[in-house]
Amino acid sequence: MKVEIANPYPDNNCFFCGSDNSEGLKLKFYWDETKQEVYTEYLPAQYFIGQGKILHGGIQMGLLDEIMGWTCYVFTKKMAVTSGLNIKFAKPAYVVGKKLKVTCHVLSKEGAKIKMVAELVNNEKKICTTATGTYYILEQDKYEAIIYGQLL
Repeated sequence: MKVEIANPYPDNNCFFCGSDNSEGLKLKFYWDETKQEVYTEYLPAQYFIGQGKILHGGIQMGLLDEIMGWTCYVFTKKMAVTSGLNIKFAKPAYVVGKKLKVTCHVLSKEGAKIKMVAELVNNEKKICTTATGTYYILEQDKYEAIIYGQLL
């Protein structure tokens, strides 16, 4: 059973998930209890094409990074920032008018670090792109100081 995850981000202006961002993707994220994973589905827009009909790699990386942030929040109820991200492009993710699915689950948690793996899968259920990431979990005041530029 899927359950929509309420958006935990304070300003609601994120490019990927913010409903107030007029240029953003406005993604919704879901928790799958059976699989113990977070997922979203995304219908790529034509203007995100890189070469040919392939979804631009930067957008693919952003989708994977975003779902890892949401997964971290689901498992810890705290905000986190990316400290390391490793991407592998296995197969082209084509922009062909069909949804892509992005999934993520936790590999391990040690102290303030959480490690996850995410996949971007095409409509034929073939893995196009994978990512492993390490995220650093922050207390709310530290998180806000970082995202609002108070540590510059």
